[in-house]
Amino acid sequence: MQAPAIGGVQAPRGGGKAIKLPQGASLTDFAEKIGANPASLVQIMLHLGEMVTATQSVSEDTLKLLGAELDFDVQVVSPEDEDRELLESFDIEFGEDSGGEEELAVRPPVVTVMGHVDHGKTKLLDAIRNANVVAGEAGGITQHIGAYQVQTEVDGEDRKITFIDTPGHEAFTAMRARGADTTDLVVLVVAADDGVKPQTTEAIDHATAAGVPIVVAVNKIDKEGADPQRVRAQLTEYGLVAEEYGGQTLFVDVSAKQGINLDGLLEAIVLTADAELDLKANPDMDAQGVAIEAHLDRGRGAVATVLVQRGTLRVGDSIVCGVAHGRVRAMLDENYKPVEEAGPSRPVQVLGLTAVPSAGDNFLVVEDDRVARQIADKRTARKRNAELLRARPSGSLEEIMERLKKGERQELLLILKGDVSGSVEALEDSLLKIDVGEEVNLRVIRRGVGAITQDDVNLAVASDGAVIIGFNVRPERNAQEAADREGVDIRFYSIIYQAIEEVEAALKGMLKPEFEEVQLGTAEIRAIFKVPRIGNVAGCMVQSGVIQRGAKARLVRQGTVVADNLTVSSLRREKDDVTEVREGFECGIGIGYQDVKLDDVIECFEMREKPRD
Repeated sequence: MQAPAIGGVQAPRGGGKAIKLPQGASLTDFAEKIGANPASLVQIMLHLGEMVTATQSVSEDTLKLLGAELDFDVQVVSPEDEDRELLESFDIEFGEDSGGEEELAVRPPVVTVMGHVDHGKTKLLDAIRNANVVAGEAGGITQHIGAYQVQTEVDGEDRKITFIDTPGHEAFTAMRARGADTTDLVVLVVAADDGVKPQTTEAIDHATAAGVPIVVAVNKIDKEGADPQRVRAQLTEYGLVAEEYGGQTLFVDVSAKQGINLDGLLEAIVLTADAELDLKANPDMDAQGVAIEAHLDRGRGAVATVLVQRGTLRVGDSIVCGVAHGRVRAMLDENYKPVEEAGPSRPVQVLGLTAVPSAGDNFLVVEDDRVARQIADKRTARKRNAELLRARPSGSLEEIMERLKKGERQELLLILKGDVSGSVEALEDSLLKIDVGEEVNLRVIRRGVGAITQDDVNLAVASDGAVIIGFNVRPERNAQEAADREGVDIRFYSIIYQAIEEVEAALKGMLKPEFEEVQLGTAEIRAIFKVPRIGNVAGCMVQSGVIQRGAKARLVRQGTVVADNLTVSSLRREKDDVTEVREGFECGIGIGYQDVKLDDVIECFEMREKPRD
């Protein structure tokens, strides 16, 4: 191997040798592979017109450019391939049932409920499992994914069915697609009085792409103007031909509101699964599966809803899920009752993870905590490299100088934080679909679950002006102080399409004058008093600013917004009613919300008109 001088710099020549590098690798990683000095590679990149440091994560094109210059065949390994190699290094096979055919047992079908918004998907699941999800959703739109297992009787035999509830708003295409990827069968809900709508066809496309059979639930048959036969006729255009028309698709007329024919729907699901699918899995191997949803709970830490796809998950197992790992401390079913083990097709909430995984992350049980930590640490390092690569502006020296001359930002960089990972993923997917031409670009450099932290603010500062978007979360106190000090813009939203509309308006430069939120002060709850005819009154210490009677308020618990659109209805200082209380003083605050707890924070704010620049 000769060492040719490139621009006066000595470097080894590869002779066409192939080397593998992970995405987001640095010049130091490259140098280690070929036995070179990282400083020499930095100089070579300068001669090639790229300004790169030795430890900076660089793009795939840059790695290949350097490889071509040194006569190396650089192969950038995809995250999936890198993960597969990582698992193989620990002698772990993911995605396959171990053992022979005789070890496989029949498992329940996993069913995804899809359809157009307002066609009654969540109400249908409510009726089936006697729960109420809609009441807690902003705008009445399902914004999280849930998984539930129900039991029915078919031909005198008890059968179980696992349901995955996917959100219905058009912003959740990514979440619906992920639901189809984890499912065996799709229930397509179509309102008998409304017929086929755009999201109905979108759901059909996802199910068809996933190659799963479809059962059609024609809902709202009790409403005036309902015409189930029209729905059947419309769906024939999309290849869903009812059995009574000579086709293969089962159509079931139901009413979620009245509870009509729900048993018939469950029977149709079981019959379709038995006729078209061979659902078997090995229950005796180490558990593997997928995270359906995850969030950060104040008292319980990271909580992940996982779907076991093969094997049996038990309390005490060492588990790794995406970049999170830990030991299964407890498992809960859909009714929050503890369970000791979960077999194939069983959804459970898992407690004991060290971090919040992303929705769609695969999970697997490994032999001990040490292996789980090693796998998670390697995945975390890879994720961090990818974030740094996305945050750093790329380009040649000439392009960098041109951008500096113009003094214009060509990109809007975003950091997304939310209360649950599915909503963050959906928000990212929707934002990246915004098209405002080639002049402005949008990049998401980090997404995560939980309160906005100082690390998020630091990343925003390092990336030269990224905007942080908080979806149903608030910043930690030190993070807010750092953001104010560094001038980092943090935006808060509780309904996803409002965030999409505002970001799109900002990108298009059409943001109209509007009201902006100005924080007046915060108060921490130190005691709770029950007052007759009024309810709970919070005894507070004002931590910052001023609390004003009549001002708007919200209740924040561990960085997450518990209640919004509140008003400071009463404000007392000792025994006197007062109009305001300043920082450092104690007071009693009534906000008309009863579920207050110690250490909660009351944020007081007002809306002021924001003049257009």
